[in-house]
Amino acid sequence: MRVESDFLVLGSGIAGLSFALKAAQLGRVVIVTKARKEEGATRYAQGGIASVLSEDDSFESHIRDTLEAGAGLCNEKVVELTVREGPDRIRELIQWGVPFSKREKPLAEDPENGAPNLGQIYDLTREGGHRARRILHASDFTGQAIEDALLAEISANPNIQVLEQHIAIDLITNVPRALVRRGRQFTERRRCLGAYVLDIEGNQIHTIGSKAICLATGGAGKVYLYTSNPDVATGDGIAMAYRAGARVANLEFMQFHPTCLYHPEAKSFLISEALRGEGGELIDRNGTPFMAKYHPMGSLAPRDIVARAIDSEMKRSGAKCVFLDMRKHEPEFLKRRFPNIYAQCLKYGIDLTREPIPVVPAAHYTCGGVYTDDSGESSIENLYAIGEAACTGLHGANRLASNSLLEAVVFSDRALRRIKERFKQAKTKNVSPSSLPDHLPEWDSGMAVPMEERITIDHTWKELRTLMWNYVGIVRTDRRLQKARARLQLISHEVQEYYWNYLLTPDLIELRNLVTIAQLIVESALLRKESRGLHFNLDYPSTDDRFFKKNTIL
Repeated sequence: MRVESDFLVLGSGIAGLSFALKAAQLGRVVIVTKARKEEGATRYAQGGIASVLSEDDSFESHIRDTLEAGAGLCNEKVVELTVREGPDRIRELIQWGVPFSKREKPLAEDPENGAPNLGQIYDLTREGGHRARRILHASDFTGQAIEDALLAEISANPNIQVLEQHIAIDLITNVPRALVRRGRQFTERRRCLGAYVLDIEGNQIHTIGSKAICLATGGAGKVYLYTSNPDVATGDGIAMAYRAGARVANLEFMQFHPTCLYHPEAKSFLISEALRGEGGELIDRNGTPFMAKYHPMGSLAPRDIVARAIDSEMKRSGAKCVFLDMRKHEPEFLKRRFPNIYAQCLKYGIDLTREPIPVVPAAHYTCGGVYTDDSGESSIENLYAIGEAACTGLHGANRLASNSLLEAVVFSDRALRRIKERFKQAKTKNVSPSSLPDHLPEWDSGMAVPMEERITIDHTWKELRTLMWNYVGIVRTDRRLQKARARLQLISHEVQEYYWNYLLTPDLIELRNLVTIAQLIVESALLRKESRGLHFNLDYPSTDDRFFKKNTIL
């Protein structure tokens, strides 16, 4: 079946939904999401969204904090435009109904000019790497509040169609599938025309054509055995874009969140950085604080430093975890400020008002992704990438806490503005913008047959994630990376056989994407002969600005 739309959005998190709401003003929008529309990393974002909203803060300060966290690889132009456009995007979220937490005694207006001053109305907190309180939040379930508000707007918009339980397989370009990639060199400007999408419940593959395609598919945390990410974070957009011929960048920089709840029954529950922002102290099993010996900011150091410090402490002592101590606060404050985290910890028998929380690092955020310009456009015409699927240059070698939601709303707006300009130019020239060919090639399953045993997929999936955790984790060596590369080549060959011989299932599609992501991470890590930000290699423990102060582009 063929479906046509003006805009095709892959993903239903903050990036995809905010883009879709604005795109719907220009034409018909189809959103494809492989699970329920509310499922995704946005929903699980606890901390908040960073932006300069207080008179005690400044754009210059936020820019400086972002650049320092990024370890020399941030695109300074992108950092500045993101930070400066942030407050306007925050106002849009508020207009869309996001219920950010307010101060106990808000002031209604700025006494100087009578304009609303968000910093005087809303409660601002602080997180690691930030020198000021600039994190806007909705208690400790900010992502859920944003997702719910955006979905309410989406459901009321007649120009937007949401296809739940649909998973994209591959992008469609003007280059035949068999000729998409010739090594790493691209000799022509490719143009994206749409995507092949599997209807999971109907077990049919649809051909969806569109004038503009937006990848908002999130990150790839599920490539690791331990992750804070939801099950849907399998790097689909990045993998599809790479196979289609798009450039990808900086995939060696996988951020490991320092503090995930350590409990046998807790599946990847994140202990927000906001707890450390409110004075939480990391301690070892003897109750001794240890972060001061790793960084002047102590427990509020940037995430890469905290994650490596915890990893070092655990390896030194043989402990299975460290602890986050919040006991200096009054119990009522903790229950009011962190109701979700308090309730979840209590569910597992941990009362954070009376005892420290056991925590460990886990894969959390993909700082690399589809390489884009400052409007989110990839190296393939008509293909845009926003949110965690993109490498815009904002994060560099390490993302500053709560800059992710900010990047998503800023670049969804910038991408739509670029598309709007293109449509306007085309109208002036009296041509159809990015018009689709009369005939898009339909999906051909060839001689594929149903897979009789799922166990092969499950086994390969677990082997892949264990391999990545053991050999391509927080601390790396060239020897481990070479071992990972060799084994991934064998796994890739096996998965390709599955792909061509069996009818596609969601698990097989995701496994194929994860193998692609794993190989890209390893190849990127091997190319960087230094340690910088989130990439730490014991064979090259120092930063080498002379040769490696640049993006790793594949």
